[in-house]
Formats: sequence, structure tokens, C-alpha cells
Amino acid sequence: MKIRMQWKLMASYLLLVLLMGGALYAYLNHSLTDYLVNGIRDNLFNEARLARLTATRHGGNLQDAPALADAIGKEIKARVTVIATDGRVIGDSEVKAADLAGLENHLQRPEIQQALTTGNGSAIRYSSTLRTSMLYVALPIQTEGKTTAVLRLALPLAALDKTRENLHTMLGAALAVAIMLSLFFSYILSRVTSHSLRAMTASAARIGKGEFGRRIPVRTRDELGELAQVMNDMSERIKGQLERLAAEKTRLDTILRGMGEGLMVTDAEGVVTLVNPAFRTLFAIGEEVEGKQLIAITRHPGLHEAYRKVLATGNERIEELTIQLGGEKTLLTHWVPLQDEEMLLGVVAVFHDISDLKLLEKIRRDFVANVSHELRTPVTVIKGYAETLLEGGLATDQERSSRFLRIIYNHAERLAALIGDLLTLSELESGDLSLEVSQVNLESTVSSVIALLGQSAEQKGITITCSDLKGMTKALADRGRLEQVLINLLDNAIKYTPERGTITIDGTREGDMVKISIADTGVGIPSQDIPRIFERFYRVDSARSRDQGGTGLGLSIVKHIVQLHGGTIVVTSTPGRGSVFSFTLRAA
Repeated sequence: MKIRMQWKLMASYLLLVLLMGGALYAYLNHSLTDYLVNGIRDNLFNEARLARLTATRHGGNLQDAPALADAIGKEIKARVTVIATDGRVIGDSEVKAADLAGLENHLQRPEIQQALTTGNGSAIRYSSTLRTSMLYVALPIQTEGKTTAVLRLALPLAALDKTRENLHTMLGAALAVAIMLSLFFSYILSRVTSHSLRAMTASAARIGKGEFGRRIPVRTRDELGELAQVMNDMSERIKGQLERLAAEKTRLDTILRGMGEGLMVTDAEGVVTLVNPAFRTLFAIGEEVEGKQLIAITRHPGLHEAYRKVLATGNERIEELTIQLGGEKTLLTHWVPLQDEEMLLGVVAVFHDISDLKLLEKIRRDFVANVSHELRTPVTVIKGYAETLLEGGLATDQERSSRFLRIIYNHAERLAALIGDLLTLSELESGDLSLEVSQVNLESTVSSVIALLGQSAEQKGITITCSDLKGMTKALADRGRLEQVLINLLDNAIKYTPERGTITIDGTREGDMVKISIADTGVGIPSQDIPRIFERFYRVDSARSRDQGGTGLGLSIVKHIVQLHGGTIVVTSTPGRGSVFSFTLRAA
């Protein structure tokens, strides 16, 4: 690159010298040739005038023309010809007198015509007689005011050709010397000039590689210096622009990484150009997707249909999509076309995962439906029996009225229990409930719960046994809430255990935790119902549960209390053989 630049400069300088030298050579050659010819012509005219003067002194006697031409030719070393006014050659220093008659008529020679009409004439032409180029000058010879003949002098131009050759040689040598000197000086000048250009090229190359801190030295105030200053300013501006772009990219990357919503950008051909981490997580994508077609990274029909509609209409679009990715997900998608005037450049899509919102909405609807259903029955019963009593039943039949009142009371108790459980569950789920944690003796707590529910078990002939509780390590718990857990679990075991069944309560130590299990020999729980057993209002057998007086909230309350203590609760069951509910607490 450097050598080519230097040789280009040298070639440009040399070409300039060659053009100037060639033009000068052509000019000098033409000018000097004209100068020499004009000089010879003037000298020849002077000699012709002297010869005419000599001829005039001889009286203009044309009979002596051959001798006169010969005498004058010997003196001036030129060919002398005397021509009569009718064109006949009557004397010639190069031709014998006897041969003059054989010469052609010279009247139409241009120099003769000029001499006869203007008083002098000249011409350069090839002489067939002497076989060489000749310079001719002619003057009229007058006798007594009358032109009697024309005196013509001719000089061969061989000397002129020799002089011209010498001139060409001198000019050629001068041009060759000029070319050699120009080569030398152009080499020096090109090195000086190309040095600055090489320095600028090297600096520009480093700037092109990202070294924007490099500066091109400004050593001159000419165009190269101005170019170096411009390149330095350009480098500074590029550096500033790249720094701003890098800052913007960092800011954009941070925003994209911090977005909880998935973001995807494609071009007009459906090639993905940008996605954020939330999009990868949402669609379970691990590999790079930039540069791939949308259909190559996800094959959800609804997604592609929405994308095609945006491309077809060029309008913003918002819709919900349901996809299957390790489970059903509901996405709220917002599609925005990227347009430049009338050209569609691509599409930006934002994906909001609203699966949890949909689940919460479903839970809310189910909760409202369940609460309404649970409240409807006791309220309807209370209203019906109260209307009966108000219509006169209370005064006419005391026994029947008392039975109605007991029914109203029982259902009011059921409503009170339902409302109490709802309030308790609300407190547990809100996180506002505070526990009074202390060291709780598990044996005494279990014994008090058994004493509380023992009568219900005895009525069904159910045997409750405790093992491994005496001397068990104390647990860190809120005693009142722990009793609530045990009452719910033991009450359920008694309700769903047939007569003369057994219930076993035991405890074991598992590391830093204490595990308490309540096993019964009841009807058991089908395997498909176990994952939902701790949901609010969920019942395996709704009709039987209501007959037992349950609200459907007990196990949900139990789960929240145990989790609030930092423990876990699990259930195992075999239909027809019973169930085991186990929960853990931190050991004291």
C-alpha cells in the first residue's frame, strides 16, 4: 500500500514533467526550425539583391545570362537561375548553356509568380533536378523600368536538416536530463508527501480498529494538515457516538433483563432480531434465537396466526393466547408493527404471563361460588323454619317449635363456624397473623385434644391410641394454633372412620424437626383427589361432608398454620384402608 502510493505520486510528477517537456520540445522544434528557415531565406534574399545589382550593372544583357549565373553562383555558393519573363530558363549555374533548352518552363513556379506580381518570391519544395529539398527566392531584374527577367537563387536544405537533427539531439538530451532530474526530485518529493500520507493511513487504520484515542500529528498547515485535523475531529466524534451508543445499549440491556414480560422483535421476513431473558424463560428456550425464523423457535399455531395478522393488516393487536409448555399457560400478547412511512420493517411483541391472574380469577370465582353454596343451605333452612314459626307454629305446637328452633340454632352454629373459618383463613393468607411461639409439650397438647374430642370417638366406638409421645422433644409452636391443627385433623379422622375403627397418633424426631402423624382406618382418599385435598371448600364426597357438618376449610387452615410455623404437611391414603396426615414442626 505504501509503495503503491509513493509510485503513484512519482508517476504523477513524472507525467507532469513529460507533458511539459513534450510540449516544450514541440514548441522549440517548430520555433527554431522556423527561425532557421527564415534566417536562411533572409540571407538568401540579401544575396539575391546583390546578384541582381551585379546583373543590372552588366546592363541587363540577357545574352550573357549563362555566364552571369555561373559567375554569381560561384561567389555566393548557391544555385543561380535566370528566367525570362515568358518562363524560359536562360541561365543556370548548375546547368550547361547547351542543356538549358531542355529544361521545362518555370513560369508557373510559385516563387516566379510571386516575384512577377509582388516584387519578390520564395518557396520550399523538392527539386527533381537535384533530388533534394530546396529553398528558392526570386527577384525581378528590371531594365529601364521594365522587367526583363527573374533572378532566382536556390539553396539546398540539407544543412538545415543537419542543423535540425542536431537541434533534436540537443532537445532530446535536455529532455532526458530533465526526466532523470524529475525522477530524482519526484522520488524525494513523493517520499516526503507519502510519509505524511502513510502516517495518516496508519492512524486511520488504528482508528478503524477501535483505537479512537489515537491522534494523527498535524505538522503542516496545508491541505494534508487540514485533513489530519478533520480526521482527528471525526475520530473524537465517533468515539463520543460509540460511547453514547454503548451506554444506550447497556441501558437497554438492563431494561430488557429487568422486564418481567417477554419481549421479541422480528424483521419483515419473520427473522427474530432481539429477545430478552424473560422471553427465553417463558418459552423454555435455551439456545440462541437471534437470526432464526420465528417458526424455527416456537411452533404454537396461535402465536404464528397473530403474527401473520399483524403483518397482513399492519395494525396493532392485543389478544390472549393459551400455550402448552410443561403445563397450560395463558399469555396476553401485545403486537406492534414497526413501520417507516409506508414500509413495514418488522414487529415488536410483548408477552405478559397472566396464568397466575387467570388462576386467581378462577379461585375467586370458585370461592364466591363455594361460599354462596355453603351459605345458601343454612340460610334457606333458617329462613324456612323461621317463616313457619312466624306463621303461628310457635303457639300451636310447642314440641315441634322446639325442634325447629334447635334446627335453626344448629344451622346458625354452622354459619358461625363457616364465618369463623373464613376469618381465620383470611388472617393466615394475609400474613397479618402473629404467632406466639413457645416451647410446647406435645404429649400434654395431644392429650388435651383427645379429651376434647374423646366423646365423639366413644359414640362411634373408635379407639384412639398414642405412641412415642411420652418424653418426646418439645416443639416450637403457638399452642393455640397447634391445638387447632390437631383438632381439625383428629375431627376429620373421627368423622370419616367407621364405627369401631382405630386412630393412631405418634411422633418422631427427624433432624431439627418433629413429625406428628394421625393415621385412621377410615374410607380413605382417592389418589386423584389428594393433590387438591388442601384447597378451600374442596370435598372428596360433598354430600357426605355436609352431612358431617364440615365447612370445607379445615384442611386449608391446617396447611396455612403448619406453613406459618415453617413446617410441611403431607397425606398418604389407600381407599378403603384409611389415611395418614403428617406434619412437621421445629424441635425446641
